[in-house]
Amino acid sequence: MGEYQGRQLASKWAKTAVLRSNPQIAPHIPPTSRYTSENLRSMLNTHGMVVVKPVRGAGGNGVIKVSKTSGGYSYSYYAKTRNFASFESMKRSLDQCKKKRAYLIQKGIYLATVGGRPIDYRVKYVKTDNGWVYRSLVGRIAKPGLFVTNICRGGTLVTAAQGIRRSIGASFVGAKKQRMRELTVLSTQLLEAKFPGIGQLGFDYGIDKSGKIWIFEVNTRPQ
Repeated sequence: MGEYQGRQLASKWAKTAVLRSNPQIAPHIPPTSRYTSENLRSMLNTHGMVVVKPVRGAGGNGVIKVSKTSGGYSYSYYAKTRNFASFESMKRSLDQCKKKRAYLIQKGIYLATVGGRPIDYRVKYVKTDNGWVYRSLVGRIAKPGLFVTNICRGGTLVTAAQGIRRSIGASFVGAKKQRMRELTVLSTQLLEAKFPGIGQLGFDYGIDKSGKIWIFEVNTRPQ
């Protein structure tokens, strides 16, 4: 059964815009904006914690968690957290960290955890001669001390069922897996209509502490 390599869409912005246009999918996408000083300040005021990530990039590279704290502001980059008294000093340091790359800001989601470590899920969906098929649906538990779950950053791979059971409870396994599949099919239909020629998709899902499913990202040519 042949797999299509398919076209690659590097920009997270273009893919997010398509998904947010659908009323069934939009509620599952965290509020997202372009990285500017004004947007960062207002999103921190609104959400308290945001994730800043490159518009192009994968593997958790360059992803920074920024928080408004009782004493000012802080950000975490890999295993290191820095604290700042003012927004301006935090933003200066953050700009050096992110270098010249284009970034976006996404509302931070407090993920359900396994042993205090955040877990998210990767669904790999590929186009074959017989149509779209699932290649994998796995959970990724962050390495202790990190907030990114990527395996290349020391995350632990579990089955989706194990991850759901250990983070929010066994009674949710069937329903959450089914919902991720439904969102995957609907998202793929939208993306394929907009970007003909895609053939491999990797969906990054999170389940927050209240059990809501979020779509963080869709990768073309997923690793």
